[in-house]
Amino acid sequence: MPGVYLFFDSDKHILYVGKSKSLRKRVSSYFAKTVDRNKTRVLVSKICDLDFIVVDTEEEALLLENNLIKEYQPRYNILLKDDKTYPWIVVKNENFPRVFMTREYEEDGSVYFGPYTSVRMVRTLLELVRKLYKLRTCRFDLSLKNIEQSKFKVCLDFHIGNCKAPCVGKYLLNAYNSDISDIKKILKGNLNGLLEVLSKSMYEHAAVLEFEKANEVKEKIALLQTYQNKSTVVSQTISDVDVFTAIEEEDFVYVNFMHLVQGSIVQLTSIEVKKKLDETMSDVLELVILHLREKFKSTSKEIILSFLPEFSIPSAFYTVPQRGDKLKLLGLSEKNLRYFIVEKKKRRENLNPKKNSDRILNTLKLDLNLQELPVRIECFDNSNIQGTNPVAACVVFEDAKPKKSEYRHFNIKTVVGANDFASMKEVVFRRYKRMLDENKTLPQLIIIDGGKGQLSFAYDALKELALEAKIPIIGIAKRLEEIYFPFDSVPLYLDKNSESLKLIQKLRNEAHRFGITFHRNKRSGQFLTSELNTIKGVGEKSIQKLLQVFKTIENIKAADFEALSAHVNKKQAEIIVNYFKES
Repeated sequence: MPGVYLFFDSDKHILYVGKSKSLRKRVSSYFAKTVDRNKTRVLVSKICDLDFIVVDTEEEALLLENNLIKEYQPRYNILLKDDKTYPWIVVKNENFPRVFMTREYEEDGSVYFGPYTSVRMVRTLLELVRKLYKLRTCRFDLSLKNIEQSKFKVCLDFHIGNCKAPCVGKYLLNAYNSDISDIKKILKGNLNGLLEVLSKSMYEHAAVLEFEKANEVKEKIALLQTYQNKSTVVSQTISDVDVFTAIEEEDFVYVNFMHLVQGSIVQLTSIEVKKKLDETMSDVLELVILHLREKFKSTSKEIILSFLPEFSIPSAFYTVPQRGDKLKLLGLSEKNLRYFIVEKKKRRENLNPKKNSDRILNTLKLDLNLQELPVRIECFDNSNIQGTNPVAACVVFEDAKPKKSEYRHFNIKTVVGANDFASMKEVVFRRYKRMLDENKTLPQLIIIDGGKGQLSFAYDALKELALEAKIPIIGIAKRLEEIYFPFDSVPLYLDKNSESLKLIQKLRNEAHRFGITFHRNKRSGQFLTSELNTIKGVGEKSIQKLLQVFKTIENIKAADFEALSAHVNKKQAEIIVNYFKES
């Protein structure tokens, strides 16, 4: 006995709506001694009452279940909600109907086409319609009585050739309605039938020497053929069909729907369905097929699937193709669905940055064979031009994101000339000597912008600090993006598209940018003032006084506390000395 059953809680709210071809067996299965699924046990524990509705066929049960779910939206049912309002093209129910885009579906006798998943497609269709047929766009009540009483005047659209002025009787109702009929054929996708009618009309006009009218029809045919050529035609042999593909994951089922008319895709959409009670893919697909066919007003008799489902859909039959164009359609549908899944997952990860960063860092940990998750990563880069003004930069990433408050610049103090290796050793030593002295948290990974040479000197710096076994260190060479490890002459090559390499490159590029900016400023004449201006607690007047006395920033750096305090107050002198001591 087929029918629909409803479960209620203690407040008489509907918890769940289900259907079955055998109500007695299906309902009793919920109350068996052993229920395998945990979510189902939770549902059963909340059931205080139940009701059922008997119908004649399984198809009727499916339709009734779908309507009840939409009306009551039970907590434990899959709710097929759309996250946006899709656009429609409406042919308005009025004298001299207007044709336009809308997102509101009204039961007013108008004819709606769609919904369309692409606003661009809607605009393309409307542009085609307006080129072919000069319809009105005004909202006037063009009743025959108002037209006969000359209540309207022609507008600018008439003068520029975009409207044939039905408001003053220049565009008769029969001719207007004939054009509306053609427009409906276009919007239904029946271009071949319309092209045949127009072609016949063109020859009839030519036969009676009405060459201007024949040329007008010819121009319409050309526009329609151009549009048809741009449409996504996948097969000339397939008529009206619906195509569904589904991919199941742990908590979700993803479904793609394609609707074809005369071999052209006129609608294509994908949806994500979150499972509520460990539903099978077949359970989800049953509701989704009914929902999407109803939403997109599909009356196709044939439904193409990759497998034969256990359920049936009213007034339709299934096809499981093994070869040919229909099998290619399934492949196209699945391809679109996989793109949709990737985008959905990216969107979810963007909403949860921590989950996204954890995934990237875990991938990096595996690729580099690290013992700890590299939550904090520091990257070093040297910068000098022909040995002048050598500087270095250190950038810090936490949770795979830049932490700019921790970025540091370094002036090279002990190395003379352009010696990148020794400069790297100095900077790494100074950085981690200071962090040890101040008892700060050390990074889980150090990246050196350079090959084996720079890496070796940086490693020596860590060794002098007894940190070589505590902090993993790698080098990245720019030429082929090789990853080097200490004492290993064979580099690691990560996949060019891997998230690990992209993160390493991002750190390297950020260190290079930060270092280059500092180096350019240092070489510019403005740096004399700009660097001193960055020292908190030292005002503009004090800076000008120091520059007048010491002339250059190098002299200010070399000056001791006593020399500085002779020209600024003692607190400022102490701040300046400490600033240049740290840099």
